[in-house]
Amino acid sequence: MATPKDLPDVGGFIRDLRRNAKISLRQLAEQAGVSNPYLSQIERGLRKPSAEVLQQLASALRVSTPAMYLRAGLLDDKEGHGVLAAIAVDADLTMAQKQSLSQIYETFRRENTRLAEAQAEADAAQAGAGAAQAGAGAAQAGAGAAQAGAGATQAGAQADQPASQAADLANVAATGPTTVGGTPTEAVLESVAVTEAGTAPAPGSTSIPPKKKAAEAAEEETS
Repeated sequence: MATPKDLPDVGGFIRDLRRNAKISLRQLAEQAGVSNPYLSQIERGLRKPSAEVLQQLASALRVSTPAMYLRAGLLDDKEGHGVLAAIAVDADLTMAQKQSLSQIYETFRRENTRLAEAQAEADAAQAGAGAAQAGAGAAQAGAGAAQAGAGATQAGAQADQPASQAADLANVAATGPTTVGGTPTEAVLESVAVTEAGTAPAPGSTSIPPKKKAAEAAEEETS
């Protein structure tokens, strides 16, 4: 395939297109809206056409404007315009074939661009989903750490319980059994016994039942 460097200058490019289209210099000048002498100077390389004139000539010759701009040095080949220029100057193709090939080529390029953009969006969405999953994993790990801490706290409480029970046993051994209120059981029983029996007699004194006293009084009177 010919490259832009292998192709003639813009004047020769326009002349070849005109001859392939089988139209005269005068007819092309009229269709492009320029004078006949001016167009002749362009084809011979004596005048450099403006972007507007190039656009008019491209429309009259039924070629893409980018291809015309590329040959005039107004456009680079980053967007595949070199292919369009090569199609436009191919002498083995008819004008209809050139137009069809140019349209097909541009359609393929647009479709590839659309697919590339869609793929980029899909990759970005996948990357975002991966980041969200990583965040969920970190949150789960934090919950596991909190649960482990709670287990450690419970284990510590259970470890403290035997020590508390040992202290209670020591207290019982020292003071004896206690009631619910914390009062020693023996002291409670002793208090209850004293209450039921009444006040204990003083040491050295005897307590005489009332009936015995009455009998002794009767005997004294008889005697």
